Amino acid sequence: MLFSLKNTGATYQRAMTHIFDNLIHNQVECYIDDLVVKSKVKEAHLYDLRIVFERLHCYDLKINPLKYAIDVTSGKFLGFVVRHRGIEIDPAKIEAILDMPFPKILTQLRSLQDRLAYIRRFISNLFRRCQPFSVLVKKDIKFMWDEKC
Repeated sequence: MLFSLKNTGATYQRAMTHIFDNLIHNQVECYIDDLVVKSKVKEAHLYDLRIVFERLHCYDLKINPLKYAIDVTSGKFLGFVVRHRGIEIDPAKIEAILDMPFPKILTQLRSLQDRLAYIRRFISNLFRRCQPFSVLVKKDIKFMWDEKC
């Protein structure tokens, strides 16, 4: 399937949802062309892998052996680090936000807000912490980055 076509991503995601219907969010996480098979016990993982490979075979789908890893305890998935303890934010993403210069115009502030929204589940009270930003995005307000921000 060519991913350069207009609706290919949505069509492919719908197909993956159909193929892994009862496994999604239990043993399998699937997003476009990324697929993660997850298990708490190693023996269960082998069983889950067998089911996934059988489904792939049943629908005549193939995986690229250069792009998969089996029996890993942690890895990056959709910009997050997945470990046995749970999901963590990729340190490179945090560093990119910290290295950003202070916004000088409204579009730069919106870019910062988008990046913060990406990691919102890892920051307590993010909405309250970003309150000074809401003043800056109001109409007819001169953009001025200050100490509150």
